[in-house]
Amino acid sequence: MLKNPLVEYYRIPESAFCFELLGEPSESPGYFRFGEDTIAYGRTCTGLAAKKPDSQLNDLLPTVEVRDSKCLLPFDPSEVLNNLRREKYALAAEQGNWAHSLRRKAYYILRPLLPFAVRSRLKRMTHRGWKQKPFPSWPVDHSVENTLESLMVLALQTQRIEKVPFIWFWPRDYSGCVLMTHDVETKAGLESCPSLMDLNDSYGVKSSFQLVPEGRYAVSPVLLQQIRERGCEINVHDWNHDGLLFSDRKLFLERAEKINRAARCYGAEGFRSGALYRNLDWYDAFTFSYDMSVPNVGHLDPQPGGCCTAMPYFVGRILEIPVTMIQDYMLFHLMGDYSIALWQRQLQLVLERNGLASFIIHPDYIIDRRARATYTELLKHLAELRKQRNIWIAVPNQVNHWWRSRNQMKLVQRNGSWEIDGPGKEQARVAWARLDGQRLAYSLES
Repeated sequence: MLKNPLVEYYRIPESAFCFELLGEPSESPGYFRFGEDTIAYGRTCTGLAAKKPDSQLNDLLPTVEVRDSKCLLPFDPSEVLNNLRREKYALAAEQGNWAHSLRRKAYYILRPLLPFAVRSRLKRMTHRGWKQKPFPSWPVDHSVENTLESLMVLALQTQRIEKVPFIWFWPRDYSGCVLMTHDVETKAGLESCPSLMDLNDSYGVKSSFQLVPEGRYAVSPVLLQQIRERGCEINVHDWNHDGLLFSDRKLFLERAEKINRAARCYGAEGFRSGALYRNLDWYDAFTFSYDMSVPNVGHLDPQPGGCCTAMPYFVGRILEIPVTMIQDYMLFHLMGDYSIALWQRQLQLVLERNGLASFIIHPDYIIDRRARATYTELLKHLAELRKQRNIWIAVPNQVNHWWRSRNQMKLVQRNGSWEIDGPGKEQARVAWARLDGQRLAYSLES
């Protein structure tokens, strides 16, 4: 029996399950399409999968069959979604790439000796040709959402029903969510945190500050208290930000213990690794409630990959809150762009799918007047979006608590209508997923 990913994602009634496998899946995973706009990775029952995403990919959506009110799929949807969210496709591509690992270690050994301009130039050289990568899709990849919506369409068509109720993605009737986070990398960035909070407050934006526990700077209890009193949040940012946290299992476990102690000292519930290096299979060593280290699409990150979703998801007991917007460093120093045009485009792509727009803005990189002006323009745009589109501008811990509460909620039918049961249900809303031709449309119950 297949697991039902629609229940986990939409919180729909269990009765909406109708999927079975078309046959025995292949031993080796590969790339294929599931609809014109979606690239997937996994084992298939048809054998029609490619080794690389830039190959001519077969569309497996036409191979779906309906028999006796059951929808027979050519792949296990939970496996494929897990492969995307946990970047199994990227791990397979990187397996045995010792040269990349060696270059990374050499770079971080030499990094303290390299001027900022030289480091930026080296990174531009390393990422040449990134725009030509077909997968994940730039500037936002919705492969997970596309797959789930296609499955919902198939479920509705198979059961010959027009619509199905689900628990809306965000509290109350918010149409989407925005997170502002600040990774503090240097002493100068740390010293600018109070003025950054002033600027954020002028546009009604609260944020989280990720602090490096070791080696970069000394964090005063006064600043920690000030951040908390102003309604902002404190999280842990790596250990010493040397790029080696996940380079060796033994080293990782030693540092993970120190990171967990730093979290208790800061009163932090969340974590973000330095330069977004990550290995989700090792996360069981952390005591954090949530992580923010996985990009939606990682073409410009030191570690390639991407989770291909603009929604939070669970990695065991830890909630992953993905980074869905381009970082300020990459925008300013790798692309040479000091406008908010790309951020606006990404916001549009994420929010039109009712997703999460998660920003990393480094206090260190917006001290410069030009960069500060660009960031101020972004804040102004976010304040306007909040009014125009009813966006929830939250801090990460609020998203963590909401997503965990929603994950425990259930829909129950009473007196002919659907209601939500579970702690926090007063914040939740019943919504409907309905067929609109061959596509899916959402509406909130009034």
